[in-house]
Amino acid sequence: QVGNTLLIVFLSYLGSRVHRPRLIGAGALLVSLAGFLMALPHFLTGPYQYHHSVPSTFSNSTDLCQPGLPGAGANLSDASCTPHASRESHEVLLVMFVAQALLGVGGVPIQPFGISYIDDFASERNSPLYLGILFSVTVIGPGLAFLLGSAMLRFYVDIDKVSAAEVQLTSKDPRWVGAWWLGFLVAASLVALSALPYFFFPREMPKEVGGVVHRHASGFPVVLLRNLRHPVYLLVVLAQVNLSAMVAGLATFMGKFLERQFSLTASLANMIIGAVNIPGAVVGIVVGGAILKRFQMSLRQCSALCVLGMLLCLLIALPLLFLGCPTQRVAGV
Repeated sequence: QVGNTLLIVFLSYLGSRVHRPRLIGAGALLVSLAGFLMALPHFLTGPYQYHHSVPSTFSNSTDLCQPGLPGAGANLSDASCTPHASRESHEVLLVMFVAQALLGVGGVPIQPFGISYIDDFASERNSPLYLGILFSVTVIGPGLAFLLGSAMLRFYVDIDKVSAAEVQLTSKDPRWVGAWWLGFLVAASLVALSALPYFFFPREMPKEVGGVVHRHASGFPVVLLRNLRHPVYLLVVLAQVNLSAMVAGLATFMGKFLERQFSLTASLANMIIGAVNIPGAVVGIVVGGAILKRFQMSLRQCSALCVLGMLLCLLIALPLLFLGCPTQRVAGV
């Protein structure tokens, strides 16, 4: 998100002076390119090599250093890491770093320009409902991604390189690695297709009131400082930061949490997250937008509704702090 953070404020300021739909389409194409680059390491590296010995509780064979056992560090040797493999790893990391940077840059125009485009041409009565639908569709994306990842992880990682008969593993085997790269290819292709219609949307920018033209570069610092001194604006930004942190934590750790706590496969954990998140998020956001439209709520009432929703979320999540199994002990950690 480095590229997103560096550009989103300035690009949002220029929103009224550019062709917003075309920039949204261009950003989506960059996101698509980032998705293809994320899958590229699979084609740059060789086939996945797994150990033929399965770690068992009935033997001393393990991939981890267990505390108190003689020769605990013997299994973690660097002898198998050749200089060629190290260079290969660095090249793969560079490709993925570039892909993540492009993903951040491409995502800059999508949300601010999409919201402003809807808000400019929708009535005050319908705008909350339209924005609610927009946000609900936005939340559907990660949910569908979990479901897509669940489906792709059921395939072996080298499905394009080896036949199914050669694979002696099942998806429940701890050595199994799913076809993680297939999800990126599918998602990137869908994003590229969805980007094309935006280039045919009209600009239809609102006319400037009274013929006043704001200077682009010199006016930006003044507007930014004025917004930073506004307490309501700062609180809204802070709320969005915390909301994003919550969603990022869920997306990053919930899958692994389900795998460890309930002994689930990666594909099943992703499927459960997607199946629960999509209906809940869509219903919540659409209902919120309908409530705003039905009762024509003021800004104070909207804030109270947000606080109530977050308090309910907090109360429901608090028991998670006291639930769960202890973490397995590993030597040196």
